Amino acid sequence: MDKKDILIKEIGQVPEPLVGELLDFVRFLKMKSAQEKLDVAIAGESALKKDWLKPEEDEAWQNL
Repeated sequence: MDKKDILIKEIGQVPEPLVGELLDFVRFLKMKSAQEKLDVAIAGESALKKDWLKPEEDEAWQNL
């Protein structure tokens, strides 16, 4: 049994009054993951930006 199967089984045993909280938590984790991916992309862009803006880069891509 993999972790998703175990989680589904556990969710099935959660009392109804807590299901809303559980759903909020799952959505929070998904948003957090998406934000972390965005942060990494933004950090990479700013680190590479100085190289992208060099005249040599324009020349290298000119023939494509």
